[in-house]
Amino acid sequence: MKIPKRILPLIEDGLVDEVVRQLMSGKEATVYVVRCGGEIRCAKVYKEAAKRSFKQAVLYQEGRKTRNSRRARAMGKKSKFGRKQQEESWQNTEVDALYRLADAGVRVPKPYGCFDGVLLMELITDDEGEVAPRLSDVAMSAEQALEDHALVMQYITRMLCAGLVHGDLSEFNILVDDYGPVIIDLPQVVNAAANNQAEWMLERDVNKITSYYSLFAPELEHSRYASEIWALYEDGKLHPDIALTGQFEQAEEDADVDGVLAEIKAAWNEEQDRLQRIREAREPD
Repeated sequence: MKIPKRILPLIEDGLVDEVVRQLMSGKEATVYVVRCGGEIRCAKVYKEAAKRSFKQAVLYQEGRKTRNSRRARAMGKKSKFGRKQQEESWQNTEVDALYRLADAGVRVPKPYGCFDGVLLMELITDDEGEVAPRLSDVAMSAEQALEDHALVMQYITRMLCAGLVHGDLSEFNILVDDYGPVIIDLPQVVNAAANNQAEWMLERDVNKITSYYSLFAPELEHSRYASEIWALYEDGKLHPDIALTGQFEQAEEDADVDGVLAEIKAAWNEEQDRLQRIREAREPD
């Protein structure tokens, strides 16, 4: 096939020997099957921001830190250089997440590096060498659905223990090979501690996955894995191999609104006293 313009430099540098075919085109990238020496891999070619249809990207970028102060200033000013740095940051986030999650015990494709907006990584296949299907294309028994759902919940838990939330997880970005589910598509991954939307995103991820598996195992419909996982995380009790139950009882105690308001007022008064002491200390004798 015709070599895509963005992959041509990788061929010239000897990183890719042949583009076999296009695998898929999504909202953020086009993926190709490529040959690298004796291995078949995939090349994910990220779309430019103007052509990317990933909605509300700013929500996912909250809490991401840029170590280089010049880059951070440029990204803030939206200059040409800043936009380029923003794109590189978006792409590198996926590479970093792949390494981080693999170390955390989450099944993800093995990355081989990101080169000018092209991510080379492992091609997930079945035992016959065919590209593994998406979860959305897989039917299964109730027993298999329960087993795989439990595994994905464990992966989500391990991601959170590593400080990350996928943020866009569904049956369309999980592949299933002969060994089970594999998590893919991670450029929008969020920092659980620094992003104010992390809890909502985790709940959405968990509920989407649970909803799909419940098509084959209806007993999952009324489970509350998202609430259980996040409550354990907030209490500091979440660990990578924790046994989840899918059950969660919401505290039914009435909120102490008057108590909260009293604490706010006391804090305000304390701050006013502090400011008054500062003013008095600065006044000339």
